[in-house]
Amino acid sequence: MSNTIIDTNFNFPGQKNVYKGKVREVYTLENNILVMVATDRLSAFDVVMPKGIPYKGQILNQIATQMMEATKDIVPNWLIATPDPNVAVGYACEPFKVEMVIRGYLSGHAAREYKAGKRLICGVYMQDGMKENDKFPEPIITPATKAEKGDHDEDISKAEILKRGIVSKEDYEFLENYTKDLFKRGTELADERGLILVDTKYEFGKTKEGKIVLIDEIHTPDSSRYFYKEGYQERQDRGEAQKQLSKEFVRQWLIANNFQGLEGQTVPHMTDDYINSVSERYIELYEKITGEKFLKADISNIQERIAKNVLEYLKKVS
Repeated sequence: MSNTIIDTNFNFPGQKNVYKGKVREVYTLENNILVMVATDRLSAFDVVMPKGIPYKGQILNQIATQMMEATKDIVPNWLIATPDPNVAVGYACEPFKVEMVIRGYLSGHAAREYKAGKRLICGVYMQDGMKENDKFPEPIITPATKAEKGDHDEDISKAEILKRGIVSKEDYEFLENYTKDLFKRGTELADERGLILVDTKYEFGKTKEGKIVLIDEIHTPDSSRYFYKEGYQERQDRGEAQKQLSKEFVRQWLIANNFQGLEGQTVPHMTDDYINSVSERYIELYEKITGEKFLKADISNIQERIAKNVLEYLKKVS
């Protein structure tokens, strides 16, 4: 199996602290700078899988970089540079403690809630008579509270966010409008590549100057769900599963193997063949959504490569 990066322990010049999330590790440096390393860890149902996925971190980092470049006219973002295939450098921000989830179709978590008989999700009504993967009349925003490491994100309504003071009314309106505009742009970009952007999530933060910016990843297979546009309606009409490129295929495999991140459940064994098939699906999405061939980085010693590239970048800008 290919080499993967699961954990890091860098010590960059001017380093103040490090935060390890589900799949990213964030190093805070002096001068309000962050070095974000995209690992090859795979998270599903808010549980980190025991094995890494080859090239996953590179894929997420490079898609997010391209998508931030393609949307910076809509909303400013935190990104400054990408000195390594797995690394993004940007400005430190105070993150909003909500994820702005937006759904164009009844899929994934929303479909599971709908099947359970629920018609209200995050305070938003889902009409009767829908089938899984049907398009909503208009995209719906279904926020989630940001979980600390190891905890599950939770659905929350706009009313509850404002009531609890998690986000101010003025700021929430910005987040809501940015979310709609970003989803519209993401939908257009996907459409150009023969894909449907089904749903996604955006995360925002505030700079020390008080400016709202887009942070973390955007339109990646970890944060988004895509369907193939060709044959979508025919599959819906026949009641067939949609052909998709997203992390949902991993979730479905886990569900089929009796795992949904619930107490007492054990992560099923992932064979090397299965892990490499997941890697191939991530590469396929990269090539579909960017329209470019994926160029595999040298993974003979990923830690050494990252350290060298980041140190060279920091020397240049110091």
